[in-house]
Amino acid sequence: MLNEERIPAREFCHSHNVEISFIHSLCESGLLEITTEEENIFIYQEQLPDLERWVQFYYEMDINLEGIEAINHLLHQIKTMQQEMKELKSRLGLYE
Repeated sequence: MLNEERIPAREFCHSHNVEISFIHSLCESGLLEITTEEENIFIYQEQLPDLERWVQFYYEMDINLEGIEAINHLLHQIKTMQQEMKELKSRLGLYE
C-alpha cells in the first residue's frame, strides 16, 4: 500500500481519545493491520471505518476485546450471507 493510504496511529489516538495500547491489542488479535516505520505506527485508511466502530464498542459500550472479535465475526458472516442472497436472487431472476 502507498504511504498516502496510511495515517499515523498517534494522530488517530489523539483525535479519538484512544490509548495506543488499544491499537496494539487490536493488532495482536488480528482485527487490525498496522505498519511500523522508524518506530512510528501507521494505520491503513481503508480500516478506519472498522477501527472507529471498534473504538465505539470498546470505549462507549464497554465491550471487551473478545466481544469485539465475536461481533466482527458475526458481521462478516452477515455480509457474506447478504452477498449470497443477492447472487441467488439474481440467479432466480433468470428463471422467472
